[in-house]
Amino acid sequence: MTLVAFDFDGTVSESEMIVLLGERAGVAEEIGEITARAMRGELSYAESLYRRAELLEGLPEQEATAAFEQVSLRLGAADIIDRLNDAGHTTAILTGGFTPGVDAALTRDGTAVDVLIANELPVADGELTGDADGPLIEETKDEALRSLCSERGVDIENTVAVGDGANDLPMLNVAGLAVGFEPKDAVEPHCDEVVESMDELSALFEREGLL
Repeated sequence: MTLVAFDFDGTVSESEMIVLLGERAGVAEEIGEITARAMRGELSYAESLYRRAELLEGLPEQEATAAFEQVSLRLGAADIIDRLNDAGHTTAILTGGFTPGVDAALTRDGTAVDVLIANELPVADGELTGDADGPLIEETKDEALRSLCSERGVDIENTVAVGDGANDLPMLNVAGLAVGFEPKDAVEPHCDEVVESMDELSALFEREGLL
């Protein structure tokens, strides 16, 4: 069977969790500026995430929860995940986003993945601390994918990676099949296939014999 690894923000979901949190904290513009600098290569992903998390310091936990509850899956995403699960494949989400937002979106649509690797925003005294923690801050997605393959006994050639942004490039470059979902311009040349919708992704998976 195949291991299918999805990015979350911008791929399985149209939501950008850090933006939703920034809107709640009144710092969306500042977060956008840091994100833009990271996309221009002026900041590493880790540094940009730590800086954005710092801007969220003091946000009440209930406000963060409300932001996470706004996160939603793209139309058709849950169906694809369910069909992959039913076919016996291993499904995974590898995201620099945050566990509560992914969990909220999956639960709302009544679906689940076998493995979720995501980051966390620590809370103390009912507020975000301004710190960030998790395996996909310093570690890259290719390392996470390789580790997952080792744990699950899957050859790296029997993997599919689906993503859109620069931080997806490491896993796209090592996966057996690299799929760009509305990929950024710098990402598209590294993709074996490019899709623009969940319908197109479903059709691709059907052609590949996954569904």
